[in-house]
Amino acid sequence: MNISHIEHIGIAVNNLEESIKYYEEVLGMKCYSIEEVADQKVKTAFFLVGQTKIELLESTSPDGPIGKFIEKKGQGIHHLAFAVDNATEALKLAEERGVALVDKVSRKGAEGLNIGFLHPKSTHGVLTELCSKK
Repeated sequence: MNISHIEHIGIAVNNLEESIKYYEEVLGMKCYSIEEVADQKVKTAFFLVGQTKIELLESTSPDGPIGKFIEKKGQGIHHLAFAVDNATEALKLAEERGVALVDKVSRKGAEGLNIGFLHPKSTHGVLTELCSKK
């Protein structure tokens, strides 16, 4: 598995508009993209900090993964995403190394990336996302 950098940090929020205001007006960052990922029942907003992105995640449905996360744990850091050469191959390698997977193969995520998640029970409590352009 070749991790090149932290792709983004995913943060679950109750209200995307209010959260964007905080990042822009208080921290002085600029939201460069807002996107809905319908199959994941989420609306996202992205900020760039150096080479790393901050991804704000607002659930579009209470039964979506972010809605369930917020119901259980409240707002806050949801996942850490790493850039890899090939997300599906990285998922296979992680499974070979004994890691429980959320996704057996990568799927389309925000910004057109291929994504797959490692289960937090195998990653010391951190939901880990692997992202690639292919």
